[in-house]
Amino acid sequence: MANGLRIFPDSIEERQRDSAGFNGTYQVLGGPLLYASPLMKFVNNSNVDVFISWNGVDDHDIIPAGGFALYDFCSDAGTIRGLFAAKGIQFWVKGTAAGTNAGSVYQVVFYTSEDL
Repeated sequence: MANGLRIFPDSIEERQRDSAGFNGTYQVLGGPLLYASPLMKFVNNSNVDVFISWNGVDDHDIIPAGGFALYDFCSDAGTIRGLFAAKGIQFWVKGTAAGTNAGSVYQVVFYTSEDL
């Protein structure tokens, strides 16, 4: 087998939040990253706009209802000096207060590993 990097997906089951529980404050979206991640996608499969936060305090991105955000940190940087979301970062999601909210928000995470 050739040496290089391989990509692995994280379980999406651990990284989802039902919008029916939104209350206008930030809520944890899955656990902290287990490894540095070069590729992530947030999917807003709900009927409300949501904010994504990297620290649980500040709004860092907004994803419209039915939309998604793709973070491809290494797309133009190569694998040796590429950008990665750091291991241990916790992501948060905030939506409007529950009421007629339907659907879920998902975080799709990919990790790389050297092929030994």
